[in-house]
Amino acid sequence: MDGLTYTITDAAAARQLTEDVRDLYAAVYAEAPYHEGPEHVRQFRRWWSDHLRRPGFAFAYASDASRLVGVSYGYTMPGGDWIEPNADEPPALLRAAEKLLVPEWMVAGAYRGSGVGRRLLSMLLDGRSEPYAVLAANPHAPARRWYERMGWRQYGQIRPRSIPDMDVLVLQIPGAPPRPPTTPQDPTDPQDPTDPQAPTDPQAPADPP
Repeated sequence: MDGLTYTITDAAAARQLTEDVRDLYAAVYAEAPYHEGPEHVRQFRRWWSDHLRRPGFAFAYASDASRLVGVSYGYTMPGGDWIEPNADEPPALLRAAEKLLVPEWMVAGAYRGSGVGRRLLSMLLDGRSEPYAVLAANPHAPARRWYERMGWRQYGQIRPRSIPDMDVLVLQIPGAPPRPPTTPQDPTDPQDPTDPQAPTDPQAPADPP
């Protein structure tokens, strides 16, 4: 979108934008299907402070002359770790690999549908050393189908206490070996996730954010 400035930076610079990130979060997640309130915003603020200290933290954002209008950020999840203790167990290949965890990707309502979100995600993923990116998505959010169209695949769910169940999505980061899982797997299925004979989920067309 004309007039926006795009930047990718580190934790030290991102920390200076904490209040702007919080305000964007509050505005985006007040909308359907989230309907989050002040307590959720305070929880996000605590999570943000923790995320800033994580290894490999990177922060991509878009701004106009006066405010932050979109962000995407992530950090390295070490091999052996998974997205949440209460998430469905992934295939062994995924758990063993380093992953880029993407806690947030959000764009102000007036800027959606114009490629802002797509560009921010591309900036975040570009040049990463981790072979996979992982995020949690609300299954009822418009962006959920866009992720699927762009090649993200579901590997179970997270069942948080304070918010609805979330889909766990995985993407191979372009240019980063090894070959990614090609299909979602039932968490109880021992099949190798790289098996090309495994069935794939249908992809639904959607407008990118």
